[in-house]
Amino acid sequence: MANIHPYGCFTHAVVRGIPESFGELAEGGEGFQTDLAKAQRQTGMLTGALRQKVGLQLIEIPAVSELPESWRIEDVAVIQGDTALITRPLKQQRRAEAEAVRRVLSELKLTVVEMGDEEGGSGGATLEGSDVLFTGKEFFVGISKHTNHRGAEVLADTFKDFAVSTVPVCGGSRLKNICSMGGPDTIIISSSDGAKKTLRVMEQLTDHHYEILSVPEDAAANCIYIRGPAKVDFLLHPTAEECPNSIPVCVKLSLCDQWKTILLNQCSQTFNTMYHHRKYLALQVPP
Repeated sequence: MANIHPYGCFTHAVVRGIPESFGELAEGGEGFQTDLAKAQRQTGMLTGALRQKVGLQLIEIPAVSELPESWRIEDVAVIQGDTALITRPLKQQRRAEAEAVRRVLSELKLTVVEMGDEEGGSGGATLEGSDVLFTGKEFFVGISKHTNHRGAEVLADTFKDFAVSTVPVCGGSRLKNICSMGGPDTIIISSSDGAKKTLRVMEQLTDHHYEILSVPEDAAANCIYIRGPAKVDFLLHPTAEECPNSIPVCVKLSLCDQWKTILLNQCSQTFNTMYHHRKYLALQVPP
């Protein structure tokens, strides 16, 4: 596989708008109480930070009301180097979200690999990007109600240059609810009992050493490390109002490593209800 870039180096971000059906769940369900205007403001803050502060080229996909969960764009593709794997979400309706994302990634000249909906090739595989943690050295795939072992096998077949390990999601609905990368060799993880169980499995399976930063609140474990086009390091994380006990730790990390820290309103009560899903795909486009 060509064009394996250093961890965190991105040139573009792909985002999707918040639909009018925001708060509803694909294929029914009770949904949850939301504030559409607030969510749209938060998305504006996120896209503004990615474009103006981090310096990424932003590609915005319009919202579609018929796809109420389409703003969770991270779920429908896993990207590493010049290869993008279009995933297979658990819910049938959510699989339609991939069409617009697939088109954008193809226009960016990435090699697009399909999991497919047929039983033969994917064998009932399900995979959502919020269960996939790439550390720069290997992949961890969280086995949850959204992602199964067959989905992890398809990912391993796609990214053969990297080890792929499956871990149980013990402390949340999805793996990235409880952990994320805070830098090239740093894993930020919730201090909950379930997250600690997941971490123990990760440490047993890996051949690499990672610094572990434990944070008291689950929401604070969902940070985003980006090395922007200007070769400046950024750590995006929730605000102190949202995670008062954790943010001093994140800020200390960023200051120690001379990173710029950006506080985003991306894990407020509205997005907490939605499991803190990331609302964009970051990638490096090959020259």
